[in-house]
Amino acid sequence: MTHSFLMIGQSNMGGRGFLKDVPTIYNEHIKMLRNGRWQTMVEPINYDRPNAGVGLASSFAAALHLKNQTNDIGLIPCADGGTSLDDWNVDEVLFKNAVFQAKIAQKTSELKGILWHQGENDCQPTNAKNYGEKFSAIVQTLREKLEVPNIPVIIGGLGAFLTQGIYGEYFKSYSIVNEELEKFAKNNPNCYFVTASGLNANPDGIHLNASSQRIFGIRYFEAFSKQKHILEALEIENEILEMIYKKPLSDTEKIGLLNLKFSNGDLSLESYKAEMAKFKQ
Repeated sequence: MTHSFLMIGQSNMGGRGFLKDVPTIYNEHIKMLRNGRWQTMVEPINYDRPNAGVGLASSFAAALHLKNQTNDIGLIPCADGGTSLDDWNVDEVLFKNAVFQAKIAQKTSELKGILWHQGENDCQPTNAKNYGEKFSAIVQTLREKLEVPNIPVIIGGLGAFLTQGIYGEYFKSYSIVNEELEKFAKNNPNCYFVTASGLNANPDGIHLNASSQRIFGIRYFEAFSKQKHILEALEIENEILEMIYKKPLSDTEKIGLLNLKFSNGDLSLESYKAEMAKFKQ
């Protein structure tokens, strides 16, 4: 059975970490939804923009598979960069698409969690103060539409780096959004807040860099698996990440990576044939 997770929010859920900055996570038991079918996960998972990159969902799923190797894990990418909470209103197309994609996934998987990260686009004072009320309607309606009234919702906080970047003026009220997110998580059942404390950004000062996205995913995993809020950095987050990177690859995974390198033009035909021949011996 595949255990699936809906990814929604804006660009830091979609992922903008630079692919070259971190080791690849490739696991035949981690899937992503493409055209209604499960494919082996490769990053970027959530290809909402040409600059899509590393997000938190890959390390979240990899950590989850380390703990439970019985079930495949499916990721349902529906995040969209630059979107506000109003864009995610239950009557808008983003919300309807997320419900549609999740229902498709439910035909071949069991929906086990919702991963949410959004708020940068609502850091103006007025929007920030009304965040909790608007977000509540989104979560409640998602659970109703998908018929999963008790599904865990993992909610990530915004990074303190937002006020330090080139667009820092825009994010003055980021702390209010964080307060609203944390308050919502603490006041609603099966909702868990995950801090972005200590995480770092790309040079734009807006998007979490690849290394921080990997760590953020571990924190999401810990919140989901332990069913608790993560309010500070974890002592074991780097240790878990190291275990993910050191996981031995199966022959299927090795062949899959070779096929990717060859089809992307990163491997010559001669080298590809030579490497593939090793699996026929």
